[in-house]
Amino acid sequence: MRAKQVRFDLPHPALPDADWADCFEITVPRAITAGDAARRAFSRMPAWAGALMAVRDALMRPFGLKGADEATRHSGKTVGFFPVLEESESELVAGFDDRHLDFRLFVHAVPVGAAGTRVRVATLVRRNNRLGRIYLAVISPFHKLIVAAVTSRIS
Repeated sequence: MRAKQVRFDLPHPALPDADWADCFEITVPRAITAGDAARRAFSRMPAWAGALMAVRDALMRPFGLKGADEATRHSGKTVGFFPVLEESESELVAGFDDRHLDFRLFVHAVPVGAAGTRVRVATLVRRNNRLGRIYLAVISPFHKLIVAAVTSRIS
């Protein structure tokens, strides 16, 4: 089953000052929590996505921006390399703040009766400066491919 892109309205409590967001949705045929959905999606990235992240890290490191390895230095719980900030049965918020942008991954799981669970994976971003705006414009097409692919893996 493929994830579909859906509308996501701002502002949102996970990052109230966000100025950019996208969201992908999938319905899975069973009960699943937001945390379990996030772990299924992000615990092991597709090889092609990992390669894109490695290129991103190498290109952005000279600008002093955090890479995946720095995000995983978080001492608490993580989903993939994203530090978990909040988690309940129905919602998980992960992410971190950087010089160029602040980022939140929001996973929402809602039972839909016999159909199973509707899972939404949203990305919320607050662009902090010109570099953040340029960065997001450049990576946005790749970001959408990655999030659609990993959201589809939840099924």
